[in-house]
Amino acid sequence: MHKAHAKNKASTSFFALLFAAGLLIGAIATFYITFQEVTEISAEIAALKSQLSNLSGDQNSTYQTINIYQNATAIADIYENVRESVVLVQGTTSDGGVQGSGFVYNLSGRMVVITNYHVIHDTSDVSVTFSNGNGYPAAVLGSDPYSDLAVLSVDADAKEFKPVEIVSSSTLRVGEPVIAIGNPYGLVGSLTTGVVSALGRSIMEEDYAGGYSIANIIQTSTPINPGNSGGPLLNAVGKVVGVTTAIVSDSQGLGFAVPSNTILREISALVDTGNYEGHSYLGVSGQDMSYYVAQEVDASVTYGWRIAAVTVGGPSEGKLTIGDIIIALNDIPIRNNDDLASYLEEKTLPGENLVITLVRGSSTINVTVVLGRRPEPSA
Repeated sequence: MHKAHAKNKASTSFFALLFAAGLLIGAIATFYITFQEVTEISAEIAALKSQLSNLSGDQNSTYQTINIYQNATAIADIYENVRESVVLVQGTTSDGGVQGSGFVYNLSGRMVVITNYHVIHDTSDVSVTFSNGNGYPAAVLGSDPYSDLAVLSVDADAKEFKPVEIVSSSTLRVGEPVIAIGNPYGLVGSLTTGVVSALGRSIMEEDYAGGYSIANIIQTSTPINPGNSGGPLLNAVGKVVGVTTAIVSDSQGLGFAVPSNTILREISALVDTGNYEGHSYLGVSGQDMSYYVAQEVDASVTYGWRIAAVTVGGPSEGKLTIGDIIIALNDIPIRNNDDLASYLEEKTLPGENLVITLVRGSSTINVTVVLGRRPEPSA
């Protein structure tokens, strides 16, 4: 009896062990199959991701190719639309022949050519040659050395004039594409492209502008070489936003242009009176502030424009003094000479009151100056 019970108990234990072993083997088999399936699914997912990435890359490449093609086509179309408006300006000086560029503009029904002042300065026998090779005598209607602008009349057949449209430069932004067309080194009808690199620059021109800055200038990566001067700077739709100038020598990688706002502001006066008398005059000279200048003069600000001299008899005499640091004009912050010169050029006129915020010693004060008219250059 005890032996039978022991035998049955042993049999039960054996079957239980066998059952447990079966479960373990089944679990291992299931895990293996599941692992294999997961591995295969993971491989398929990786392959799909790779295909999707390749498709996306091909799509981006296609978009880039289309964009490049569209941009190139747009530039080519702009060139075709504008090239007949760009002219070659030539003249004679005591040193020999000079040449530059210009473009045709319709001023209230009168066809004129716009170019740079330095192209026609002290020049005789001025002529204009159109893109078809036809040349005609030209006369200077008006000029402004302070903005490096000149306007010419041309004794040519009406069919020669293909005017361009000038639009405001106020909406220009750094990074926008621009196009220059001109005659660099006599290579007629050359096109170069770039972007707006900076706005509100000022450039110094000793020979033509009497040592005053030419203010509110557009800086561009578009190459501007001798002969380009006076040609149009165009926006992405072929409208004039500036007049290119190669007035600054050795400016590798830098191009400059007088903004179209300056043209639009001055052109009527240049044609009607021969000059422009709207340049404001503060009658001071100075330097940009910086951290190092502030340390040197023990100033409390590192920005602004520090006065180094006040012109005797000028608008600022008795109002401003050496060492004053201009930090705002009419509540507009001034960081440096570019800001100061551009604000005076773009936003003020002679005879207007100008509220100057300045740092004098340890105090910040407001001083009002009645702006004068800039004297004629001595050159």
